[in-house]
Amino acid sequence: MRILLTGSAGMVGRAVAGHCAALGDGVFAHDRHGLDITNPDEVAAVFDRERPEAVINCAAWTDVDACESAPSGTQAIHAGAVETLARHSRRHNAAFVTISTDYVFDGEKEGFYTQRDDPNPRGVYAVSKLDGERLARDAYARSIVVRTGWIFGRGGRNFLSRVVDLALSGQPIKAIHDAYGTPTYAPHLAGRLRELVERDLPGIYHVTNGGAGTTFEEFARAALAIAGCSDAQIESVSIDSLRRPAPRPRNSRLRCLLSEPAGLAPLPDWRTALTEFIAECRMRSGE
Repeated sequence: MRILLTGSAGMVGRAVAGHCAALGDGVFAHDRHGLDITNPDEVAAVFDRERPEAVINCAAWTDVDACESAPSGTQAIHAGAVETLARHSRRHNAAFVTISTDYVFDGEKEGFYTQRDDPNPRGVYAVSKLDGERLARDAYARSIVVRTGWIFGRGGRNFLSRVVDLALSGQPIKAIHDAYGTPTYAPHLAGRLRELVERDLPGIYHVTNGGAGTTFEEFARAALAIAGCSDAQIESVSIDSLRRPAPRPRNSRLRCLLSEPAGLAPLPDWRTALTEFIAECRMRSGE
């Protein structure tokens, strides 16, 4: 399959590129330096040159705090560019998958958010992501929207991906004890994105690893225990104490109502995925 991939330099983009290439796909990978997805002319030229059969959009500005002070740029990446990609996918009759976020929900619900729950985004990043969902589906009925969150994996710069490295380097670790989510291992997410492309089933999917969800603190303690760093010191903090510019949902656990009817197998439990991630990190570091 000929796949046009955007956001290829990011954690998820790299995982998607590797997974698809291993399956024998022709992957046309673009990072922000090679393709400005906010430039419609550049996007049109790439589509005409590469003529993809599928498009997987992993491009995003994930610094949610920085997004608060740059609403127009955030909207251009997460909404306008997504609409452009969807429109050109329709023009080339290509399957289209774009990644959205658990932040489209306000976090006030107890339990899991499903597709039956109404989004209520708070903050510039979250609003732009929901706008992108709607614009994609309006532009192209075949659009597949994947909501996910709490992504971790090799090369990630977020807390979930770096907690073991922080412990090994002796840096202090602050972990939030009162924010809940469903962790998602980047390679497992990549596999599901490719599967959705192949099945070409339009809709909104919630894609995370299995399990009841967790807090940042519980995730950190599990990671350190698996890595043999149980003596590392963790300071338990509340989400409100950090006083960050962008609002975060206090609860963003996701569950999908479409996966089972579509014949999609559940992804492994997040603890299993975490064990796999740490084993991979050790193998690559030569331990």
